[in-house]
Amino acid sequence: MSAIWKNHASRLHQYLKDDNTAQAQVYLEQLMLFPVDIQDKIINDISNLPHCNCEAIAEVMQRYTMFELH
Repeated sequence: MSAIWKNHASRLHQYLKDDNTAQAQVYLEQLMLFPVDIQDKIINDISNLPHCNCEAIAEVMQRYTMFELH
């Protein structure tokens, strides 16, 4: 996992830890230009993680930014 994803995940983890989902959504929207429906999916996936840590959050974020190769 790259340092960039871990840094983004750390910030997002703090917002969610503080129960500030509105700020988490703004962060995802501004930083990564995720549409609202994808933001909701990311936050939902993170909320359902058995162990919510920066590494796990980074993996979720990476999953939603992966491009399919044809």
